[in-house]
Amino acid sequence: MDDLNTLSSLGLTLPTPAYLIGMILFSIIGIAAYRYGKKTSRTKTKWIAVGLMLYPFAVSDTWLLYIVGIALCAALYFYD
Repeated sequence: MDDLNTLSSLGLTLPTPAYLIGMILFSIIGIAAYRYGKKTSRTKTKWIAVGLMLYPFAVSDTWLLYIVGIALCAALYFYD
């Protein structure tokens, strides 16, 4: 328990379960889209997929994770 107190005093907190689920969900969608884009030689699909796989590491708020993830999934749907 002292380790958690030390981390929280440094400003580091553990992600919520909703954040972890969203991170895994959007990363799996990104992996599947990347494989599809690579198979069909669609560069735009591959770049959006890379964005889906990597953006959870740059976003710290759960609500922002879901907003950006839904927007990137919509981009996959409409631009493909």
